[in-house]
Formats: sequence, C-alpha cells, structure tokens
Amino acid sequence: MNTIYTKNAPEALGPYSQAIITGNMVFTSGQIAINPDTNTVEASDIEGQTEQVMKNLGAVLKEAGTSFEKAVKTTCFLKNMSDFGAFNGVYGKYFTSKPARSCVAVKELPKDVLVEVEVIAEI
Repeated sequence: MNTIYTKNAPEALGPYSQAIITGNMVFTSGQIAINPDTNTVEASDIEGQTEQVMKNLGAVLKEAGTSFEKAVKTTCFLKNMSDFGAFNGVYGKYFTSKPARSCVAVKELPKDVLVEVEVIAEI
C-alpha cells in the first residue's frame, strides 16, 4: 500500500491519510470544503462548498496518478437532502463518466460543512 499526500488538499483532521493506493486502485478519504491555502471553510452555500470539495478531490486524485474520469465509485454525504439538486449540478461537471454512487443525508459533518465526498478510482 502507498499513502498519498498533497499540500494542494487539506491536511487530515485526524489519524488518517488523504488517500491510499493498493493494487491499481486509489481510495480517497472524504474531502470537505476546506481551502488548503487558508485552512478554512470559505463558502457558505452548497455550490461553493461542493466546488471546493471537487478541487480538493482533484488534487488528491492527481497526486495518486489518476483523475475524475477514472472514478468507479463515490460516496457523498449531504447535511441537507434539500441541497441534492444543487449538489448534483456541481458534481456532474466533474464526474462526467458517471461512476457508481451513494448519496446520503447525515446529521452532521466535520467543521459543520454541508457536503463531504470520497472516491474510489482506478490508477
């Protein structure tokens, strides 16, 4: 297994890695809307937070030697299922290959963000 780290995505908030490669697959940890340059959540709406999540995931995937196009499965966590449509609008710009996906509403997310996404992708 290889551990992935990039300064272009937020540091882990706990005892975990940004991603792990095993075989020809990369498994990302969930990314939230923290801007790695400021270490803060800057956007307050679902679209802005989802854009930051995608930037963070893109940086981790790039460091792992892959991309959104190679995603095979995503898991998405929304604080409010009423944000589903707006979230999909941003998500769809990045995951054009339409990987398998689960999307669930959760009571709370770290840093009180609105969205978290994790990815499994081929290398």
